[in-house]
Amino acid sequence: MATEAPPLVSLQAPKDVSIDDIEASLQEIWQSYGTGEDGPAATRATTFSFVVYEPDGTQQYLSALGFYTGPIDGIAGARTESAIKAAQKAYGLSITGKNDAVLAGRLQHEFQALTDLDKQTPENLRTALQYSPDSEGAGLADAIAASNPCRIVTLCPILGEDKGISVQVSAYCPIQKRGGSTLVCCEYITLSGTADALERISGVIEALLIPDLPKFLWWKATPRPRFPLFNRLADICDNVIVDSSTFSRPEKDMNHVGNLIKKDVAIADLNWRRISAWQELSAEAFDPPERRADIWEIDRVVVDYEKGNPSQALLYLGWLASRLQWQPIAYEYEGGDYDIRRVKFLGQEHREIEAELAGIPTADWGDIPGDLVSLKLNSTNHNADCCTVLCSETTGCMRMEASGGAQNCRVNQVSSLADQKTEQLLGQQLQRWGREVLYEESMNVANQILALLKDE
Repeated sequence: MATEAPPLVSLQAPKDVSIDDIEASLQEIWQSYGTGEDGPAATRATTFSFVVYEPDGTQQYLSALGFYTGPIDGIAGARTESAIKAAQKAYGLSITGKNDAVLAGRLQHEFQALTDLDKQTPENLRTALQYSPDSEGAGLADAIAASNPCRIVTLCPILGEDKGISVQVSAYCPIQKRGGSTLVCCEYITLSGTADALERISGVIEALLIPDLPKFLWWKATPRPRFPLFNRLADICDNVIVDSSTFSRPEKDMNHVGNLIKKDVAIADLNWRRISAWQELSAEAFDPPERRADIWEIDRVVVDYEKGNPSQALLYLGWLASRLQWQPIAYEYEGGDYDIRRVKFLGQEHREIEAELAGIPTADWGDIPGDLVSLKLNSTNHNADCCTVLCSETTGCMRMEASGGAQNCRVNQVSSLADQKTEQLLGQQLQRWGREVLYEESMNVANQILALLKDE
């Protein structure tokens, strides 16, 4: 079960400082509290640096409301300007193409209406969940800091006029992290400005990361290989952390991730960790000696996921294909009520394998867009003992049970991972760094699949 983060003691509430005075302001805090004369004795954390790139909500709101189809990156480009103009026109506002308080308020109001209980539909609820800004971003950082005292540098790209960079520093200490009578504390540095302004001070950002300690980058936006600030931070950090469940254009954004892996960027996807139980139970189903050989007979795969984001389904399929040495040869988007995607592979001895990915339109959504619902591994060889069905214990094998497809198959339930909140997955990831070979192999196959998608 999830445990609550320990309470935090504030040594310094967010304080506005100039960009040149960041280190001096932090040093002043530690000098004040180093002896305990002005409060609890405290020492700064020396574990790692944690950079969070967190765009404001404008692009997410525009995307959720159907005005914007570009990457979520905090860059006020031509596409964003066009989306703002479209929204201003739709809501009867002055058409300026510039973000302002009036538009921001209207976008928030319209977005909140998406999840109004009286207006809920499976489609708009999923849209809201997938594209909503992470309003708990600061809370997540607090939870991470409480378990792993560190220096947190938050980059907040905003849309609008370039007025340079505003800076705040603060310091908090988790109460349970006591060493005798001394608190081990976290430093927070928040830098806000347009994407161009943040890019101009990329050297300053790099200098703020503690030398000779691990450095992590949590990129809460579209991972764009051609974005200079992203490239610079990716080069200097030990791990780039993303979450494909939040991708606004899942297949395109997964392609971006795959290209970064090919360039030797160490990527960690929180969504990859969410399918671990499905991987473990799939492998376990073929542990019995009498079934081991039949795993190679699998040539039919069905993966059901919550409609809206196929990332988990593609990650699972990439993992399965990489383990069984399947080579993708075709990928087609069929669409329909279940948003069907069909993939074909060639296996050993040139056997053809067919896979179906289906987005299940259910109103009983979980917190994570695109969570796996059920899957079935089977064979056209009726003498093979390989039929395996896995179901989420919260949603069950809806389609498979309705069609009787689970008969004569080994059926198992996947325990809910609802207690594995984002902050827990992040906390686990911050205990490691470097490359994840199995994930990279699986993503390589997933990207081979995506490369085969026919243009519509």
